[in-house]
Amino acid sequence: MARRTNAGPGGEGQAEAIGSDGVRQIRPQLTAEQVWRAVSRASFAVLGHVTPAGEPRSSGVVYKVAGHRMVVAVASESWKARHIAADDRVAVTVTVRRGGILSLIAPIPPATISFHGTAIAHPAASPRARSVLDALGSLIPAERRASATVIEIVPVGAFVTYGLDVPLLKMRDPAVARARVPVPAEENPHSEQRAQTA
Repeated sequence: MARRTNAGPGGEGQAEAIGSDGVRQIRPQLTAEQVWRAVSRASFAVLGHVTPAGEPRSSGVVYKVAGHRMVVAVASESWKARHIAADDRVAVTVTVRRGGILSLIAPIPPATISFHGTAIAHPAASPRARSVLDALGSLIPAERRASATVIEIVPVGAFVTYGLDVPLLKMRDPAVARARVPVPAEENPHSEQRAQTA
């Protein structure tokens, strides 16, 4: 189940994979912009983080995308807010519904987009929190706006996708359905700062 990337006509990338049936599959390489569009159309993700003791935790969050960052509002006293303030490493998985109306009657799994990220917690009273809360709009009830901690998540490394931008029947073939899309370096200034201080 080999996969490689080639330069296509005009220089765009192409993904080449040998499927489980032994047939060579070639399709345009996913771009980071395509991944961000898919993330923007969804609104629910599973957020993984670690406790101060290093134990793994995960929970569901409702989010918006603002400027190639995922934005989440949580209660200031919540475990998520406390854990992320102590350790900013997170993992995120977004599910993308596939199959339209057919998915209501057939067992079509969602596509997924997963990535590691750096999470930045902004206290409710901070100027950044107030500006980002506007992006969340009606997702945050008015009575929670004054006390919510805003978490900005910046992807690092690469997006790992499954079943995104492939025909439904090809989702059954991992070699064809999987893709790895690098996060553009300009979107991740925090990782560069970390590398310089490490």
